Amino acid sequence: MWNHHSNQYGPYNIYSYYVGYNPQTTLNPNLHYPKIHQQAFLSPFTFVAGDVTIQNNTYVGPFVSIRADEGTPFYIGSDSNLQDGVVLHGLKNKYVEKNNKKYSIYIGNRVSCAHGCLVHGPCRVEDDVFIGFKAIVYNATIGEGSFISSGAVVTNGVELKPNSFVPPGANIDTQGKANALRTAPKSEEEFAREVQRVNREFPSAYSLFFGKNKCSCGLAC
Repeated sequence: MWNHHSNQYGPYNIYSYYVGYNPQTTLNPNLHYPKIHQQAFLSPFTFVAGDVTIQNNTYVGPFVSIRADEGTPFYIGSDSNLQDGVVLHGLKNKYVEKNNKKYSIYIGNRVSCAHGCLVHGPCRVEDDVFIGFKAIVYNATIGEGSFISSGAVVTNGVELKPNSFVPPGANIDTQGKANALRTAPKSEEEFAREVQRVNREFPSAYSLFFGKNKCSCGLAC
């Protein structure tokens, strides 16, 4: 019988991540260190650089890149999740506003960014939004409760009204297209709520595997 405690093929669970300053460049000469809540969870192989704020109980999956080395700052609210392979980046000197503050990327509370999607600033994503697998959100404002389906693109400065539904593979690149979107179906709303609920449990659950003592950056030490 196979002994699951055997390290015959080990060692297992060797992992790394980078949480640190943005590089000092002519584009971004000021050094900033990420501000990550102790109750957020960063998975192995996460990359977080620059002026990034991640609030409590947010889950960041493996191979996520949050790179505030050009456009900056980034904000990610509470109870959100960035799943495997999500990329966040922004353009220099391009901003959205939220509560009278300027951001390259603003992501609200209870937002799900599904596997492999790209969120590129300038953009603002309000609370309770779902961004589907391999979708692209760039230079856009996404209203509260909206559902962006897999493979869709939302761009070109459009603003989605609350509870908008973007169909799979759609290209929403004019305000006319954005205004014509219907509201999210109940089935998709329920799916988004379930995804959010499951991922909300991950920060505390995964933290058990990485030790109880965590440093101020939110990582297990």
